[in-house]
Formats: sequence, structure tokens, C-alpha cells
Amino acid sequence: MHPRKKLLYIGNKLAVHGKPPAAIDSLSVKLEEEGYSVITASSKQNKIFRLLDMAFTTIQNRNRVDLVLIDTYSTQNFYYAILTGLLCRFFKLPYIPILHGGNLPNRLKTSKGLSNTLFRKALTNVAPSKYMMQQFQEAGFQNITYIPNVIEIENYFFKHRESITPKLLWVRSFSEIYNPLLALEVLEMLKKKGVDAILRMVGPDKDGSMQRCKKIADELKLPISFPGMLQKKEWIALSSDCDIFINTTNFDNMPVSVMEAMALGLIVVSTNVGGLPFLIKNEVDGILVPPNNPEAFVKAIDDLCANPIKAQEITKNARIKMEGFDWQKIKHSWIKLLGD
Repeated sequence: MHPRKKLLYIGNKLAVHGKPPAAIDSLSVKLEEEGYSVITASSKQNKIFRLLDMAFTTIQNRNRVDLVLIDTYSTQNFYYAILTGLLCRFFKLPYIPILHGGNLPNRLKTSKGLSNTLFRKALTNVAPSKYMMQQFQEAGFQNITYIPNVIEIENYFFKHRESITPKLLWVRSFSEIYNPLLALEVLEMLKKKGVDAILRMVGPDKDGSMQRCKKIADELKLPISFPGMLQKKEWIALSSDCDIFINTTNFDNMPVSVMEAMALGLIVVSTNVGGLPFLIKNEVDGILVPPNNPEAFVKAIDDLCANPIKAQEITKNARIKMEGFDWQKIKHSWIKLLGD
């Protein structure tokens, strides 16, 4: 086999500092395993240094690589993609933004000029969810390629649950856009009804949301544990003690934590926002409820606990769906896109 392309991959490579692994952490390794040469940037913790490192690495390798992949997010990190795209165009390097930010459709409106230049001049834009593909197409972008987020299915042991109890699991960064306080409202409502429910909230604190949650949990004496940021193996081990995974977010694309929960046999009850209705078919492989509606969550949880057969059917369907997102199946789309 002749050598495959040399790639430069720009993104937030912060797992080395104990942060949640990002797309760059797994995809860069998988592409190397398929024979591509991959240079990555950046693992600098300081945002300014990270931006400079990304720029420097792009300039330094401009004549050594064939193509640049850019993890593109919707918040401040959006500007990393803007700068990298600018450098790529200057050096006539083909580049592909990978559209991760759940709020990117809004960014297309608030940063219209910058978005137009970045995304229209790209070789193509990879949408990891059908939702993101649809949003970009509706905004008039034609150069979109759908390649979904992947999971390595053999890492997820499917647990069959005979009965369903209100042992709830929440896995996300503590950030306002993911609405962690809603999980507390759901638990409080269940307790008021006399339901023996518990909640585990796993993830790092992004914006002080965890401190707010802890304070409220203390005041209301709610049975919640906050183990903080866990390695994947640790939270997967923890998940076997829970039955229902709740996803409370207000904005989302195609969250890997939800995909992982579906692979593990947890029943997912999620807000019906962003890419989630493209990932979950309501009442078939998960339950979708309106955002900011604790009553709807409580009703869904009660219903699942009362109907274990229905719950088992949902978890079985969810696992089958997730098997379709295994890297061994999805890698062919990447190889086709990148070419040899």
C-alpha cells in the first residue's frame, strides 16, 4: 500500500491535562492506525498560547502536509478555526472543518461574514450529525459531508436490566448550556412524590455550575453524588449501578456521552433539542421530552420504572443502533473523504 496522506489536525488536545477527551484525541489516533501521518496541535492549556501554537504549527508544516482537519466549536474556540482557516487559505492548503459545536447554527447568524469565508472556502465541511448537516444546508452551504461521531462498540459492555429503578446518571461538563440544574429539579420532584431516587452527576466544572448544583443539593438535602471528572473506564463502571441516563441540555449536536449510554444499556431520557431527535427515535430507542420541563422527565422516569419490558425493548434497540456507529463501519467514510 502506498503511503497515505499527511494530515495536520488542529483542535483542543487537552486530555493530557485530565480534561474530557475531544474528537482530536481519538480520531487522530484512529487515522494513524489506518496509515495516515497525523501532526496535531494543540495541547497548550492557556488559550492564547494554544492559539499561537496552532498558528505556528500550521505555518511550520505548510509544505509537509496535504490536508488540514480543524475541529470547529461554537464558543470562543470558534476563533481557533477562523485563524487556522485564514492561514490555510493564505498558504493554499486544503482544509476541512469538523462541525462539533452544538450552537454552530447560531454562530452562522452571529458571525455571518467569518462563517461564510471559513465554511464556503473549505474543501468540504464534515457534519458529525444529520442535524448539523441539515442546519448548514438550510443556511445555504452545499459542501457538507456527513460522517457521524463514532464509538468503539467492544469497549461498551451491554448490561441487561431486569427491573428499572430511578437510579439516575448525568454525564456532561457542568456548563449552563447543558442545564445541569434541571437534573436537580427532576430529582427533587421525584423525592416529593416519595420516589426513592438517586442521582450521580459526572463531569468537570466549566463555569461554576457544579458549585451552584452542590449548594442547592446541600440545601434541599438531595441524594446526589458529584464524583467530578472521571476517566471513561471509571464512569462506565459507575454506570452499571444506574438504570436511567438523563440528558438535560438546551443545545446539542450528537453527544458522545449519550451514544455511550445507549451502547451500555442505560435508558436515555433526553431533551428534544438540536441533534438529539436525529440520534434518538422517541419511544423506540430512547425517550425525548421538551427542554426545561422537569415534569416531563419525571413522567418518563415513572413510566419506565413501571414498564420494565418496554424499557428493555428500548435499550435493546438503542444498542443495535449504536453498533452502526462503530469505527470499523464509519472509517470507510473517512478514508473515502481523505483519499489515499
